[in-house]
Amino acid sequence: MTDAADPPVSRVEWAGAVRIIRSAFPPIDLFEDIADPADWPLLISAEQKTNPRIMASIGNLDLVPVERRVGGPGASWLMAPFTHISPDRPSRFTDGSYGVFYVGKVFETALFETIHHHARFMARTAESPGWTSQFREIVLSVSADLHDLRRAAGHPALAGDSYAASQALAKTLRSAGSDGVVYPSTRHAGGECAGLFYPDCASDPVQGRHLDYHWDGVRVDLVRDAGSGAVYRVVDLP
Repeated sequence: MTDAADPPVSRVEWAGAVRIIRSAFPPIDLFEDIADPADWPLLISAEQKTNPRIMASIGNLDLVPVERRVGGPGASWLMAPFTHISPDRPSRFTDGSYGVFYVGKVFETALFETIHHHARFMARTAESPGWTSQFREIVLSVSADLHDLRRAAGHPALAGDSYAASQALAKTLRSAGSDGVVYPSTRHAGGECAGLFYPDCASDPVQGRHLDYHWDGVRVDLVRDAGSGAVYRVVDLP
């Protein structure tokens, strides 16, 4: 087993990686602008004079170092996970005090990861069966040196039912200057995921398919491609 305090670092270069997000999150104009990210605080200050609600859209920009911010077309999808955080929304590699950008190496991995988390939410809130939620596929590239857990079978950070060890590891690595973690998916056998600590570890995001998830009262059992109308049955969930 890899030492929990010192996993090895590997260069990760993924073209065509996939992140799936709720369609409810619209692009953020500031991040899509062609202005230099270093100038964003000045633009925000000027905009606040006429739009006092702008900070609710942008989130906390101070959470992202100036030199690691990204801008331009599609930048909202890279920046938003780092500026909109909450201790009420912890995940595998964060306690909610900082952002992490999760991405699957391939579409199927991203799909099964989001299906798992969406099903947990639906069960907690006792939602009625039906076509309940819309998602969008974001296709992008990952290029970063990441701490590698892919050969660390049994590592406590890969536990399926507890994030205590993974959050502690991530906090230590991030404080030491890590760009993130690459790890085997616990929801899609054979799949690989990355948890990126900064938005500039990914690039070239473009919107792919719009997806609908069907909740049968117990699990997500169907996925529909909203563009083509094709419906796929979800099988072989771990």
